[in-house]
Amino acid sequence: MTSNALIIDGYVDEPACLGVAPYISPYIREVAGVLVEHGYTTGYVTIDQVRADPSLIAGHSDLVVMIAGLTVPGAYIGGKPATLTEIQQLGTLLREPATAIGGPIAFGYAPGGGRKAIRQAIAGFDATLSGSPAVALDAWLSGGEPAGAGDYSLTDPWAVAGAGIVARHPAFPYVMCELETATGCSRATVGGCSFCTEPFYGLPRYRSIEGIAREVAALHAAGARHFRLGRQPDLLAYQSHGGEFPAPRPEVLAELFSAVRESAPGLATLHVDNINPGTIAHHEDAAREALGAIVAGHTPGDTAAFGMETADPAVVAANNLKAMPDDVFRAIEVTNDVGGKRTKGIPELLPGLNFVVGLAGETPATFDANEAFLRRVLDAGLLVRRVNIRQVMPFEGTAAYEKNTLGAHDARFRAFKEWTRREFDEPMLRRVFPIGTVLRDVVVEIAGRPSFGRQMGSYPILAGIPLDLPAGTVLDAVVVDWGMRSVTALPCPVEVNTLPVAALRWIPGVGKKRAATIAARRPFENIAEFQKIVGETGIEGAMKF
Repeated sequence: MTSNALIIDGYVDEPACLGVAPYISPYIREVAGVLVEHGYTTGYVTIDQVRADPSLIAGHSDLVVMIAGLTVPGAYIGGKPATLTEIQQLGTLLREPATAIGGPIAFGYAPGGGRKAIRQAIAGFDATLSGSPAVALDAWLSGGEPAGAGDYSLTDPWAVAGAGIVARHPAFPYVMCELETATGCSRATVGGCSFCTEPFYGLPRYRSIEGIAREVAALHAAGARHFRLGRQPDLLAYQSHGGEFPAPRPEVLAELFSAVRESAPGLATLHVDNINPGTIAHHEDAAREALGAIVAGHTPGDTAAFGMETADPAVVAANNLKAMPDDVFRAIEVTNDVGGKRTKGIPELLPGLNFVVGLAGETPATFDANEAFLRRVLDAGLLVRRVNIRQVMPFEGTAAYEKNTLGAHDARFRAFKEWTRREFDEPMLRRVFPIGTVLRDVVVEIAGRPSFGRQMGSYPILAGIPLDLPAGTVLDAVVVDWGMRSVTALPCPVEVNTLPVAALRWIPGVGKKRAATIAARRPFENIAEFQKIVGETGIEGAMKF
């Protein structure tokens, strides 16, 4: 008799509006592989699906495994992680099947930034999977304790065996497959950054290129087309050793990207995640070559997330952070040099900046320094894809758990965030996505008027489209205006003769009054006729008559 298992996905690695499009974690796929090995027929649901239809989890399984936890606070679009209340309710409701829970929840839980993550037992579950969820689950199903450290010799085969679970994701095939490349931190011996949990894993352990390639091939065979090389503190240091800031190995990165592409010849997205600006500052020449290898192997529109945290040198020192402000600025310059060129109108690879508020040593002057740094970036004419500002969420065992300034500067924090959105983000969006920029394959996630969609990728720009479009619609869109964290875009090609009046007004130079005139004079034979009324718009190349 076949046993049935169900995986409940309550985990989102990053706020989706800031991080990635709909996403499936390596935890899920590895756990699915363990269940395959133990003979289970396995289903998969997200916490959002359970919220919409609780009957999805009722009485269908002999075993339920939930992956949950919150590591990066923020606002979420298209996928909200499970709350502690929901987790505990599920643990209580699922009485008959055996139940296990794992993921970042094992480190502790906080409802959002600015609060400590409290480690506590999760009521109702038979087992809490400590360490690597997949290794712990295998040990538990084999009769041992539900604990175990990550071991790529074990998890790599499980990642391959569980790859098919991706097809059960509700957003499939528009789902990003995060690929783990390493665990641990090269600065673990000196404690690492005060707030980070990565040093808990010790010095880096790197996955082999062969292991990653086999997983990609299995995902590709299952229909996956969107990939991100993430789950590491610094992709530039992949397969590198030696000190706090190991030198990049550009030839290894080139081999990695080549292997991924060979394993997934039909891929549509290949992006990256974290890059340590300190590595660029310490090894500029090698880092420049390594960034070049990324640009040669990835797909355009990519973002290198820089963990800057603060522009206050005193806070850098107090929290053992990895880069001084001038180091970060130089890293921005180098990344712009290598990745700032445009392919089909989109920058290849731009830096993204992460600020963390509430760290030890922070004063009101810290926020002045942060604003001055961002002004410096603007004044230098550099490009930055996005700025993420969050309050620290300290986990037990980190230095920030005991030493922080949580709540001490709330008003100044809010003022800095508002200043950044108004004075930095919108002007920067105008640079990165000028009028006429065409965003290819935007996937509508929120229907309505406007509808909201994003491309697949790392930190894709949110596009508001002033039409009522069904969720799941995929279209090209041309940028016509900007907000503080999003753009307004029209379907491309812009069919002037059929576009609703409410959307016509968004064509640059049109507005409400002229939109009515255009509607009354339609149809137009060509651009010349249209320009007699409107003049130059900047999106002529995207128009259709």
